[in-house]
Amino acid sequence: MNPLPFPGLAADGPSRIAVVMSNAIGDTLVLMVIVQNLLRNGMDVTVFGRPAHALRHWFPDVTIQPLPCEADARAMLAPYHAVLQMHRNQPIPRLTEIHPCVLDLDGVVFGDRTGCMAERFADFCRDELALSNVDLNNGMRPPPALRHRQYIRRIAIHPEASTEDKRWLSRRFVKLAHNLRRRGYDVNFVIAPHERERWFELERWGIPAPEFSSPHELACWLYESGWFIGNDSGVGHLASSLNIPTISLFRRRRVSERWRPAWGTVNVVLPWQWVPTARLKEKLWRQTLTCARVLSAFQRMVRDDGDTAKPGSGQR
Repeated sequence: MNPLPFPGLAADGPSRIAVVMSNAIGDTLVLMVIVQNLLRNGMDVTVFGRPAHALRHWFPDVTIQPLPCEADARAMLAPYHAVLQMHRNQPIPRLTEIHPCVLDLDGVVFGDRTGCMAERFADFCRDELALSNVDLNNGMRPPPALRHRQYIRRIAIHPEASTEDKRWLSRRFVKLAHNLRRRGYDVNFVIAPHERERWFELERWGIPAPEFSSPHELACWLYESGWFIGNDSGVGHLASSLNIPTISLFRRRRVSERWRPAWGTVNVVLPWQWVPTARLKEKLWRQTLTCARVLSAFQRMVRDDGDTAKPGSGQR
């Protein structure tokens, strides 16, 4: 077997690779593209990460361990020929000081490349790791008891994001939810415990927001939902990975080209493009991305999905 083209790997037999995952769900799911391609090409891969370990039941063919604490990282990673980490200094800082063969992906993530992140990682596997059998699959598979899109009229709306600059106006999410409910959909907000203080009026607005004890429980619920609408976020990548038709709201086209979800049916909705200069687009995107624009994109997605997606069909 040919070793991977960077030093320190096995000259004979499968190379043992440790992949240290981000603490973000979205980054974890796109980095799984590299994991799957390494496995497909005969490498012995172990994944370390918090979200990855929480979702381990969805990746039955991957060895997934909890992320080691910094004090234990040296001993945990010592048996591996090489360590891959998406970002240079997180989640394990100073990784090059504790392992002799480290490859971070900062150049792939932030470099001048084309395609969304999953496509960039697939290209990296093909062009820089010289793997011969490469695709975009991240290997996510549902537990057998679940039924895909069983509740076809259920829409999951994720109105939050990791940073303020990614969040559409909250009042427009509420308006969108009411519009969709009038059309016969079962609309639910997906909100993490630490985000709920910004949404204390949900009960007054009549919008349910189910609570989930883990990313696994959220994934099970999303897998049986009919649709997903949300900001640029890890939950959007999760819905896309589960092949749930997804609308993803982005503030700028170039940001969407890099970070859009890669799997299933994904419709990126952008603000109106008539605003001049990138600075003004960034400043005014929440105002120029209208509720009507998002609703129109959703209606097109329903139409393209077929008759079973229309209100009145399927279960709640």
